Amino acid sequence: MMNPFRFLLAACAIVVLALNPKQATAQQKSKEEVAPVYVDKLGVLRWKKGNKEATFFGVNYTVPFAYGYRSHKALNVDLEKAIDQDVYHMARLGFNAFRVHVWDTEISDSTGNLLNNEHLRLFDYLIYKLKQRNIKILVTPIAFWGNGYPERDEKTTGFSSMYDKQKAVTEEDAFKAQERYLQQFFEHVNPYTKLTYQNDPDIIAAEINNEPKHTGPKARATEYVNRMVAAVRSSGWTKPIYYNISESPTYADAVAKANIDGVSFQWYPTGLVANHTLQGNYLPHVDRYQIPFDTIPAYANKARMVYEFDAGDILNSTMYPAMARSFRAAGFNWATQFAYDPLATAYANTEYQTHYLNLAYTPSKAISALIAGKAFTRLPRLKTYGNYPADSVFDVFRVSYKENLSEMNTPQEFYYSNTTRTKPSNAAKLQHVAGVGSSAIVQYPGRGAYFIDKLENGVWRLEVMPDAIHIRDPFAKTSPQKEVTRIQWEAHPMHLNLPDLGNDFTIKGLNTGNTDSGKATKGSFTVAPGTYLLVKKGKNAKRWTGASKAGELRLDEFVAPLSVKTEPYVSHEPISEVSAGAPYTIKATIVGIKPDSKVTLQINNLSGVYKTIDMQRKAPYSYEAIVPAELATPGMVNYRIMVQRPDNSIYTFPGGHKGDPWAWDYYQTDSWQTFIAGEQSVLELFNAGNDRNIKVYPNLWRSDERQLITADKPGQLVLKLSAKELPAEGVMGFQYYFGDKLQDRTKELTNYKKLVIRARTTNPEPVKVRIALISDDATAHAATFTVDQNFKDIEIPLSSLKPEEFMLLPRPYPGFHPFWFKPNKPEAFNLNQAEKLEIIVGKDLPEQDKAKPYSLEVETIWLTK
Repeated sequence: MMNPFRFLLAACAIVVLALNPKQATAQQKSKEEVAPVYVDKLGVLRWKKGNKEATFFGVNYTVPFAYGYRSHKALNVDLEKAIDQDVYHMARLGFNAFRVHVWDTEISDSTGNLLNNEHLRLFDYLIYKLKQRNIKILVTPIAFWGNGYPERDEKTTGFSSMYDKQKAVTEEDAFKAQERYLQQFFEHVNPYTKLTYQNDPDIIAAEINNEPKHTGPKARATEYVNRMVAAVRSSGWTKPIYYNISESPTYADAVAKANIDGVSFQWYPTGLVANHTLQGNYLPHVDRYQIPFDTIPAYANKARMVYEFDAGDILNSTMYPAMARSFRAAGFNWATQFAYDPLATAYANTEYQTHYLNLAYTPSKAISALIAGKAFTRLPRLKTYGNYPADSVFDVFRVSYKENLSEMNTPQEFYYSNTTRTKPSNAAKLQHVAGVGSSAIVQYPGRGAYFIDKLENGVWRLEVMPDAIHIRDPFAKTSPQKEVTRIQWEAHPMHLNLPDLGNDFTIKGLNTGNTDSGKATKGSFTVAPGTYLLVKKGKNAKRWTGASKAGELRLDEFVAPLSVKTEPYVSHEPISEVSAGAPYTIKATIVGIKPDSKVTLQINNLSGVYKTIDMQRKAPYSYEAIVPAELATPGMVNYRIMVQRPDNSIYTFPGGHKGDPWAWDYYQTDSWQTFIAGEQSVLELFNAGNDRNIKVYPNLWRSDERQLITADKPGQLVLKLSAKELPAEGVMGFQYYFGDKLQDRTKELTNYKKLVIRARTTNPEPVKVRIALISDDATAHAATFTVDQNFKDIEIPLSSLKPEEFMLLPRPYPGFHPFWFKPNKPEAFNLNQAEKLEIIVGKDLPEQDKAKPYSLEVETIWLTK
């Protein structure tokens, strides 16, 4: 019911406007200015001015709330400065969209009254800073949950502490609390902008809540949505309102018939929280965004937005542009990644373990996100580009799993996420370059991102980030005490090949404290992290100062972290197995040392041969040593790496033990091991006793569903999977990445002719099993065999493998996305390209047999000659 005082004011306003048509026209213009976008009859988000389609791509970001807030407080970080820095990086990456689910539990009481506290103030400050960078905002005022993750929830007064997701959308008292909260939230005046969210033209839309979980009658669900929309509209809100349609897909029709302008979706195509970095080609997982709601009439005219997306647990820099392509093909106008890591905590990736995106700490992924934003804006709505791998090239964009590369290449813009061999479309017309590594335009050995932007003919701005070196798995269990990426500030040589700049140009530091200046020699110079003005010989560039602006950025702006730790660290993954009788290379990434430090490898085999070998610096932070053939005798080698600084301090790895490893009282014995395979040895692909990073479908998380049991052989384990009945997809099985086991056996691969699996079942009747080898080009070749209750070594000629579809594991979320993938034109099987294996039970079973229980026990899988 409308407040009587508000009703009187509204009536007075109507009278005044009726008496003064000019004032009515002025107010109408004002409404158009503060609500700049609308949803047309086809469900397309458009600008009111010019009627052009509106597209927005960016990130979620959480520092004003929950763990983001607490973690910065624990580090004694100035939260406003942290927001300033992170928003600068968002702008530097070209993002034009921001969204986050507001933690209502921190800014409300139990009955829904808005609390004007520090969290709300910081959220308003964030909005203020985003506005200064022309980043548009979509507000989601209700999160439905506590503020703890990854810690325990704190006790709060908010209504979400009383009503869980189910109760919040079904119980009357919860409805009333949310109505009160929404009205007060949208009537709230931002103290920095002096505007309500309705009157702020940079806040363009709202989403009622985050991931509602509907139960009960559908009519009640529609009522809930309509009442929440009415509560928002009662504040004077005139902008588009969205509601989630994918979290409770069986209620999609109830949501679609509500008084909303658009529907929201999410996409986690590689699942979440694998607890390790996913290896392999996951581009098939983002081949298309499948929407199953097209048959709902009320859905047809709704705008579509993606409130959260990410390729969880993936460090590869190819996924974001491919996802942007699929989003546009599905008709989305808004997409915001979840979640951008704050600069202050990204060294440890504690914000959200399964996500990792930050310009300073994940430069290749950040540049790929920049490219994705460009793709989202440029690509036509609803246009498709075929199926993978054909859609690896789309418009002016390219993604390559094998090169770990995303690219955008137009005459004006050239962006790449890693070293590329691609030539720019037209180097003479370039206006903007950004990348990591080297290209035809930039040769640079550093490990940070750089940006080169043209200000006018012969004048460019260069921004160089410090080096980011991944030293631990960022997706494993995290801790503020565990550094996963080291930042190092080093000066590196850079060579530019920009026709507009020429070979002779001056370099002048712009950012605070940067006094570097000099001249390039034939296009080459040495550069440290910072921002610089590059001026062609003979060009007058006096009008360009640090205070000058290029778009939303000042020329002297520069944000980069210092390293949180400085001690030496060796990042190294030992090769599991190499071929006997041939030298091989041991590689390591080493941080915390200067180029003049001494690095040595101490190695021995079990025949008593010892060697100390100097490791050579092949590139910044990259060291290598060649192990001679005399040590590569069948058996095993043990080795350790020693780092000696110029001050003669010595650190020995693994373990990072400080002290002289040759001293009589040095007692540390940590070492790495590599097996040396004999000439006739098999090549093991999977061993249940050692290989734990498997992807199982269905989840099979209970102790009677997924087990490691003992085998007949001493010390050997067996993976046992059991299902009481097969899931909707009709299969049970697992995948395992073994690509790393082949990398140092490639010369022998042509000699292997058979695939062998040792397996059995506990079913009383024989069970058909399919095994497939999946290649890095996303093709699978499979064969079927039968197991019974006795362990057997089942031999399968590699020549008998035939093209087949394979499971997309981890299972893409939401669950209405495709489960199987098969390329249109599969390549012939090539063992050199194989990187995963897949074993499934239940493929092509009659429907009546899927309700039966099944089990499968797998001990080992190997290749034999």
